[in-house]
Amino acid sequence: MSKKSWVWTAVTAAIVLTGLVVTVLLTGCDNLRSFKGSSLSKGETAYQYSSDPNYYTERYRPQYHLSPPYGNMSDPNGMVYFEGEYHQFYQNSGQWGHAVSKDLVHWEHLDVALARDSLGEIWSGSAVVDWNDTSGFFGGKAGLVAIFTHFKGGVQSQSIAYSKDKGRTWTKYEGNPVIPNPGLKDFRDPKVFWHEPSDSWVMIVSAGDRVRFYRSPNLKTWELASEFGSDQGSHAAVWECPDLFELPVEGTKEKKWVLTVSIGNNALTKGSTMQYFIGSFDGKTFTNDNKPSDVLWVDYGKDFYAAVSYSDIPDGRRIWLGWMSNWRYPFAMPTDGWKGNMSIPRELRLREVEGQGLRLIQEPVEELQMLRGKKVSLPEQPLDGGHNPFAGIKGTSYELETELTVQPNAKFTFNLRQGNDQATVVSYDAKTGQLTFDRTHSGETSFEQGFAETMSAPVRLINNKIKLRFFVDSSSVELFVNDGEIVLSNLIFPDPTSSGLELTAEGGVTLNEAHYYPMRSVWRDEDPDGLKPLRIVFGKDSLDVPVGESRKMAAAVLPFSSSQQIRWETSDPAIAAVETAEDGVIVKGLQMGSAEIKATSADGSVSATFDVFVFDNKK
Repeated sequence: MSKKSWVWTAVTAAIVLTGLVVTVLLTGCDNLRSFKGSSLSKGETAYQYSSDPNYYTERYRPQYHLSPPYGNMSDPNGMVYFEGEYHQFYQNSGQWGHAVSKDLVHWEHLDVALARDSLGEIWSGSAVVDWNDTSGFFGGKAGLVAIFTHFKGGVQSQSIAYSKDKGRTWTKYEGNPVIPNPGLKDFRDPKVFWHEPSDSWVMIVSAGDRVRFYRSPNLKTWELASEFGSDQGSHAAVWECPDLFELPVEGTKEKKWVLTVSIGNNALTKGSTMQYFIGSFDGKTFTNDNKPSDVLWVDYGKDFYAAVSYSDIPDGRRIWLGWMSNWRYPFAMPTDGWKGNMSIPRELRLREVEGQGLRLIQEPVEELQMLRGKKVSLPEQPLDGGHNPFAGIKGTSYELETELTVQPNAKFTFNLRQGNDQATVVSYDAKTGQLTFDRTHSGETSFEQGFAETMSAPVRLINNKIKLRFFVDSSSVELFVNDGEIVLSNLIFPDPTSSGLELTAEGGVTLNEAHYYPMRSVWRDEDPDGLKPLRIVFGKDSLDVPVGESRKMAAAVLPFSSSQQIRWETSDPAIAAVETAEDGVIVKGLQMGSAEIKATSADGSVSATFDVFVFDNKK
């Protein structure tokens, strides 16, 4: 295993230290392995955590979302399940990065799978299991075939590669490209699947303002079957990263086909976004069931793009995830060393929504429940008098399930990741039927002019009730409304000490139930409910203080369940003095110069430092 490779676990039975990783052998963990689609044998499995206590603890680093060890991560690619592993390839600056998982939660980073070659960069695409060796690559056995876009000199064409060793190494087909560019500027992002009724491989590929369908018996020779979309849905920008799959309709035996496309950056939608169509597919042609002018949005947030689904999941679920960013600011976010992460995986189906018709439903996969810490449940209670039912609960990575009863003219507001004059605000107005997500004061926003923005979605009350399920991580919020009818996915960049949670209301709102779960990190073997201090974090990297004045530095001991008492000391009392304050320290500038401020947990087990720079404000 290379230094870049990691595997993960959630429960410890026997531990072996090997270099930079901790191998954890598990037995008797049936409760963690009972999820749909698990590839793990009952009662036994193995992951590995990093033995470095600071691994994946950088500012803004997601704790349960997949992000690259370094470099860029954008479009999800080549998503397929094969021989007990979910493969997550992804765009990594014109090549395919690669990670694998046995449970969709804990990931092992592998080396780059598909690198640039003489035909150009390796852009987005898909992967399939060639079960019957239609390609002839595998000597009659099953193997993986990747289908991707080659890009060189402004020309985009479709090529393939194959792997005989579970995706660890790849051989590019000597006959590439299998579909040369047909004279189109935009011709990319092939998604391929086996269509059983027509006994054929089908490719859907973006072609500017539409998608094209191709058919093949062997993944090597393709013929054009049809086109769709030139007069359908939104054309605010170029179409990209299409997908096509069949989904069940809740409560029926019916199935319908869903075609999804991403829409590039544009002024009309204030960035890139996604839409979908519902209809029928006969192996050659897709027919939209709705009016051509109807636009069905996938996500009402700003940071869910290029989502495509996994192929060959054995339990029949249709699961996808997307890139959490936007082509307005693709790699501008204030993260150091890496850029980009994936959303949580979501299971898809269709639901008949009153007054609207069939709609796409997205819900977090069940496997995420294995990351839950101790549940904190709140009793039913009216929301009035300014009382915050979540007072005393702190967290930066958590899941929150809520249900509220809302009177016709009532309003309520959640303040997430609150602190240091920061908050991500989610509010609902029953009179207008609008749910609003406001990241104007969510934290760092200066990296992009319009990042401090508000977005909204139409949300219906069901019997005067609304369900909100939040997945909050170090730098993101994914909100699922009414069991997945509406989703808002957004990046945020608050201070690591902004950990408050608040709910207020007016006009008649009852909190029927709420369940809060701190979430385990998938990178380090840590208990989110533990009492032992693990690290100390500060609100900022450093502090500037004028001579004769004082400034506060926020601080917290992680996990938040441990003692928050901190001892403070200064390296130079002549330059800066320190005084313990609630949730931090007050630093007073005494004379010009710099000093190091040290924070130590009450038990002395962990410490951290920051620099203070004292300057003369009169000069």
